[in-house]
Amino acid sequence: MKTKHELELADVKAIAAAAEAEALKNKWAVSIAIVDDGGHLLWLQRLDGAAAISAQIAPAKANTSALGRRDSKVYEDIINGGRTAFLSAPALQGLLEGGVAIVKDGQVIGAVGVSGVKSNEDAQIARAGIAAIGL
Repeated sequence: MKTKHELELADVKAIAAAAEAEALKNKWAVSIAIVDDGGHLLWLQRLDGAAAISAQIAPAKANTSALGRRDSKVYEDIINGGRTAFLSAPALQGLLEGGVAIVKDGQVIGAVGVSGVKSNEDAQIARAGIAAIGL
């Protein structure tokens, strides 16, 4: 039997706080979602001024990243590279940059999805959150 790491509530709170701090530092109004390795929502917050749709896009990006075991930007790049048939992949909706996998000891244990600003800035916020737990 294998032992596997998992996110605890303290981890989720630390990630969320650091991601929020990064967004506020840059005056970015975003939604932040954190999911476990199965794509199940553990945290969702919409900062003041964030568009309502961002609260749906952020969890979709996180879910795609967790289930795909890679950052969601990979899928955006595949589609932008001309493989538009990938848009028909089942159960993947957040095919834009901004979903970042949380990786510990080579295993994806969850993901952070952010939506509300440019996609690379969404990813910057997600990475700042993940860095708060030393990963």
